[in-house]
Amino acid sequence: MSNERTHQKRPSRHLAASTPPVGRPRLDVAKLMGGRHDVVLVHGTEEYILRITSNGKLILTK
Repeated sequence: MSNERTHQKRPSRHLAASTPPVGRPRLDVAKLMGGRHDVVLVHGTEEYILRITSNGKLILTK
């Protein structure tokens, strides 16, 4: 018996934009942001800031 382990490829967590996960709604960030660079998201009693950076990346902070 060999001590070598077989490495199985796991499915990618990052799916192509054209294949949305089944059962999850898609939200268009441009519509969500409404032309702004940052918005406040309320989750229960907590507030989070969602920002779009100058490089087009999304950052969520508390």
